[in-house]
Amino acid sequence: MSEPVIAQKFPYSVDVEEGKTYYWCSCGRSGSQPFCDGSHQGTDFSPLPFTAEKTETVHLCGCKMTKNPPFCDGAHHSL
Repeated sequence: MSEPVIAQKFPYSVDVEEGKTYYWCSCGRSGSQPFCDGSHQGTDFSPLPFTAEKTETVHLCGCKMTKNPPFCDGAHHSL
């Protein structure tokens, strides 16, 4: 599998709504970061769907290296 593109070296703070499903970009190529816009077509990557457990602000991984996708785990600190 190829390596993802690092979209940015810090997380995206995003407001999510309880019960709504979002599609996190795992390839780093999306122009709609941190969400998928279909730019992964032709790669080994697929968007990661997740449903918000509650309405809140979450921190989604921007470097695409997290071990807890789609959430930031601080992996960007070692890049």
